Amino acid sequence: MTNSAHYASDESEEHALLQVEGLKRTFGRGSGAAVVLQGVNLSINRGRLVALKGRSGSGKTTLLNLIGALDSPTEGTVNFDGVILSGLSDKARGDIRRTQMGLIFQSFALFPLMSAYENVEFAMRIAGVPAGSRKEAALQALDYVGLKPRMHHRPFEMSGGEQQRTAIARAIAHKPKLLLADEPTAELDSRTGLHILSVLRNLVREEGMTVVMTTHDPAIMEIVDEVYELEDGTIVEAAKI
Repeated sequence: MTNSAHYASDESEEHALLQVEGLKRTFGRGSGAAVVLQGVNLSINRGRLVALKGRSGSGKTTLLNLIGALDSPTEGTVNFDGVILSGLSDKARGDIRRTQMGLIFQSFALFPLMSAYENVEFAMRIAGVPAGSRKEAALQALDYVGLKPRMHHRPFEMSGGEQQRTAIARAIAHKPKLLLADEPTAELDSRTGLHILSVLRNLVREEGMTVVMTTHDPAIMEIVDEVYELEDGTIVEAAKI
C-alpha cells in the first residue's frame, strides 16, 4: 500500500472535532413515540478511530446518522468542527456532509455500471471538487487502498473486499475531515474484514483522519482508540484503548 497523498488537513487545534451533547432522537408522536436515543453525550478529538458498538436496535446507526447530518435530533446538539449542525438549513448540512465528511455503508452502494475510477470521480463531482483536480485525486485515493491496478473494473468484476475498498476510496478522495462507516465489515469474511479495518487504521495513523464506525466485529477492539457501547439508546460504557 502506498502513501501517495494526505487526506486530512494540517490543522493542529486541540478542540474536539465532534461534540455531542444531550442528544435525543424520537420517532413518531404521542403514545406511539419510540425513543431511539436518550441523553447521549460524547466528545471525539481529531485523528481518532472510534467504534460505536451495541446490539441491533441499540441506537448506534441513528447516532451515526445524526453525527453525519443525515438526520436531525429531537433534542440536543451535534457540534462538528465548531458548527452546530442542527442550526443549519438542509442545504447547509448537505454541503458540509458532501465536502467535509465521507460516508461508507455496509452495502458498498457503488454504481454498478461505473468502473472503480468512475465511482470515485463521480463522488468528487457531487462534492464540488474542481474538474482539473478530480483525476489525480481519484487515482491517489485508489492507489492508497491498493486498487489502482483494478480501477477500470466494475463492481461485478470485483470481490466484496475490493468493492468496499472502492467505497473507501470514494469516501476519502475529496479529503474529508471525518469518515463515517456503518458496519463496514458486515458483508465480508473475517480475513477481508481485517484488511478493511487495517485500511481504516492507516487512514488515522498515517493521514490524521478521524474515523467513527459502527460495528459488531469483535476484531475492532484490536485497532480502535475509543469504544462507546450503546444500549437502549444510551451510552452505557466508554473506553479509551
